Amino acid sequence: MQRLLLACCISSATLGAPLAHAETGDYSFWKTLLNLSSPPSADNPVSAEQRVGPYPLLGNPSGFNSGFKPANYYAWQKVELAPQTGAVCGDGSPYKFFVNRVPNTSNTIFYLEGGGACWDYESCSGLTGIRGARNPNGIPDDYMSLLNPGASLASPFVVRLHPWTRTKSQNWNMVYVPYCTGDIYSGDKVAVYNDPQNQKPPLVWHHNGLRNMRAIVGWMKDNLPRPGQMLTTGCSAGGAGSLTNYAALRQDIAPTRSYMINDSGPVFTAPRNGDSASYPSLPLQNLIRSAWGLDNGPLQYLQARVPGVDPQNLGTLYPALSATLPGDRMGHTHFWQDLNYSSYSYERFYPEIANAPTQAAKEALIHAKWGVDTQRLRNELANLPNVGSYLPQYRAVNESHCTSIIEFANSDIQEQNLQLDHFINNVMEGSGPVMDASESSDVADRNKPFNLLYYTLDQLL
Repeated sequence: MQRLLLACCISSATLGAPLAHAETGDYSFWKTLLNLSSPPSADNPVSAEQRVGPYPLLGNPSGFNSGFKPANYYAWQKVELAPQTGAVCGDGSPYKFFVNRVPNTSNTIFYLEGGGACWDYESCSGLTGIRGARNPNGIPDDYMSLLNPGASLASPFVVRLHPWTRTKSQNWNMVYVPYCTGDIYSGDKVAVYNDPQNQKPPLVWHHNGLRNMRAIVGWMKDNLPRPGQMLTTGCSAGGAGSLTNYAALRQDIAPTRSYMINDSGPVFTAPRNGDSASYPSLPLQNLIRSAWGLDNGPLQYLQARVPGVDPQNLGTLYPALSATLPGDRMGHTHFWQDLNYSSYSYERFYPEIANAPTQAAKEALIHAKWGVDTQRLRNELANLPNVGSYLPQYRAVNESHCTSIIEFANSDIQEQNLQLDHFINNVMEGSGPVMDASESSDVADRNKPFNLLYYTLDQLL
């Protein structure tokens, strides 16, 4: 008891969120003390109606021990989902996610992990040299230990005592959603991929992202209180998954106030019958429709939750979310010079890129297509009052991919004297139209001093 009380006091003081200045979702001092010995229970459980339908919320089936201990505060706890929920990783192993609970607030951040995508044997099996999907062998129980800093220290959003970056979600309940299905948390298909060398057995792969997300939502509703405030975010595949799952997650969990920040997981406009010269992401999007089963359930389900979505053009999700959830504040951010998500998007679909004579020529072709997609997205978001964009140019780490990983520093727009913190605070605490900011040149970014931390992390990656 004393140890937990000390942790609570240290956390509140360190993170700058004392109970005397409570926000929506925060508990009083005396309620916090009571929560230490009698944790608040679920107050918005899954209803009978939600337990049926094409993507039901099955919650926590009776008799199954997920491993969660309600009074174990300030520690990452593994939650294993019951087989009855249909939640599995790509290789068919049990799906697990992780909860880090606090006693002083109901506010909650959902952080969806990044980590590529896959749609064939090479990319789903983790073959060396192919940009593929994270965790092809499932999720270990100790995934959030400090021995796996790529998860436990992935972003200041989910690091309570981050040494350089402060953001208010660091004092919230945290839900870390690992990525192991290769389908940006959006697919619903069991695929069989044959080894192109015919040397290994076929790979049976579960693109099960949507059902996993539904199982997490069901568990949350049956085990934890309704949040006063909720942030859904993630980078790369996690950013894209935050976008595609946001409406259903927000509608079912039903927080008082809700925010979404998609970091570097854009879903670009690409009409199904368009042309790739005008819509560079079209070949990728047409492939994943089939590979991940998007046309056979997930897109119809998304349209039912967000009526303005056109299943023939995935980029319509942004304006549809804006119209469906006008009281929410949402944001999108990525680098103009991103060479990671952009490579996934174009490299394997355009022969002139795959066969470019030099690396410099390849990068130039990728950046050109990324620029077309990014400029259109920026123009589209500029017309949405509750969805903003923040588009810096370059950061010398992780191929300029993901503005919010490691630290928020250097994801800046120097010509406007803006830091990433300004954008995040604008989304989560601002009023009026969400910020729209973009950087026009990468010269200042590339002229920054050598950063040993970034260099070291790039070598490890």
